[in-house]
Amino acid sequence: MPRAVAVACLRAALPFVLWLAALPAVLLGVASPAGAEILRGHGGPVRAIVEPATPGQLVTGSFDQSVIRWRLPEARAEAVLRGHEDAVAALAALPDGRFVSAGADGRIVVWPVAGTAPERSVAAHKAPVAGLAVSPDGRLVASASWDRTVAVTPIGAGTARVFEGHADNVNGVAFLPDGRAVVSAGYDATLRLWPLGDGEAPSILTLPTPLNAVVVAPDGEIVAAGADGALYVAGASGGSLATRGRLEVMPGPVVALAITVDGSRLAAAGLGGAVVLVDRMARRPVATLVGPGLPVWSLAFARDGRSLFTGGADRLVRRWDAVTGRPVDAIAPNPRDPAAETSTARGAIVFRACRACHGLEADDTNRAGPTLHGLMGRRIATAAGYDYSAALKGMDIVWTPETVARLFEVGPSAYTPGTRMPEQVIADPDDRRALVEWLAEVTR
Repeated sequence: MPRAVAVACLRAALPFVLWLAALPAVLLGVASPAGAEILRGHGGPVRAIVEPATPGQLVTGSFDQSVIRWRLPEARAEAVLRGHEDAVAALAALPDGRFVSAGADGRIVVWPVAGTAPERSVAAHKAPVAGLAVSPDGRLVASASWDRTVAVTPIGAGTARVFEGHADNVNGVAFLPDGRAVVSAGYDATLRLWPLGDGEAPSILTLPTPLNAVVVAPDGEIVAAGADGALYVAGASGGSLATRGRLEVMPGPVVALAITVDGSRLAAAGLGGAVVLVDRMARRPVATLVGPGLPVWSLAFARDGRSLFTGGADRLVRRWDAVTGRPVDAIAPNPRDPAAETSTARGAIVFRACRACHGLEADDTNRAGPTLHGLMGRRIATAAGYDYSAALKGMDIVWTPETVARLFEVGPSAYTPGTRMPEQVIADPDDRRALVEWLAEVTR
């Protein structure tokens, strides 16, 4: 895959979100297998998933700049967490139930088990962070960045160590099981082993293709995801990296990779929407998950290894049986927007691009944006239960048909500077008028 194409896919987050928002709802809603959809709430592609050590929780991160903490038994969003000024691209769990996020703003944020305020936020990189990993003892977090560096940052107070050497974007990072070294995977087609001891030189293994992700098994074996559709297996012995094998899993680039806690299974995802389950010891694919045909950007095995969670371009999180590759029965209710779901009114059709972020019910606060219930006549940034940005809280705007129309005429960035809302303009004045009239009716 040409570098320009891959970089465009990964870097052009906002245009990609807008392209998805413009797709007909039927394309995003019914193409997936029955029973596969479980979590709906993000307003953009789901770029990262992790299951914390706290039982019953799942955490997801998205191009919509939010992190959502879910309660799995109820498929309910406990909180929408705001700590980033750009897309969230990576998550990692700490042993005590806390978790860490990072993204396109170059920041690493440590989150508590409960509550919505970050415990720590560190400006770790000068470019987007593409991967995170936590050390076995939970004291350090390693980050891979498009500034071509790897940083190892203390979870508590302390100064990060920065490792330089990659000649292109660093897309993945992982600790070895003993915690004494970090391995990174880059678009320069190299795996690099960085010892954490003083004065120790890194080991470099050059592979035939750019690399998009890396995982490490409990036995120390390293697996990297290639842009050529293959998985590359390597080992670290005596501080040096050596190739152990190659397994072709899909025709296009592998963009996400996950491994079970016991290291027995791998999951590889691609831009074409396929997810392949691999028996690591046997070095063979054992199942292919058939999804909606849109890119899958994130993967995470449940801690018990029985389930696999996937997130992608359709903004949804799905759960699959990690042994058979079949979708698990849905545990989330259908979206509570019957007015938007069934109406043929022009305004309702226009609104369908917005409903991933905004609900219409008074208590619908589990999405990336606030509920629109009672919108007309409401002052900006005052809907209950939503954590607005400081920029919006200081604005003197009351939502009326005129102000809502103006928002979509010039775009959120121009009308409400500092907003976290994805940039979106409705160019057709008839579409704007239809949307405003319909919202005025259904949000009373």
